[in-house]
Amino acid sequence: MDRFVGQARLEWWANQSTCLEMYDIDITVTVDAVGKLRATGRHAKSLDTTQREGWDFLMEMDPHFSIEFPGEDRGGIMVRVVEAENGTLSLTEAPDGDGSVNVTFDLT
Repeated sequence: MDRFVGQARLEWWANQSTCLEMYDIDITVTVDAVGKLRATGRHAKSLDTTQREGWDFLMEMDPHFSIEFPGEDRGGIMVRVVEAENGTLSLTEAPDGDGSVNVTFDLT
């Protein structure tokens, strides 16, 4: 099982050329032998009132974000984000249009 502990960035894209917001998160990611992603995290910095309103709005619109890891030279991986009442973020792979996941995780 591979593991990554560090920072990443969640990006919410309105379309292929317009990123509406970015959020830095502290994250722990594990990938099992069959490539299944399990990730939890928290916002790296507390969100102020305006940022919290924006976050809540985007989460209500569509909880799918692109996640970017440090040093990645390719596009982000799409994840579905769920936020618990205590602020913990759970991230799961977002399936593509036909219901199958088409991503590769290299956390080395």
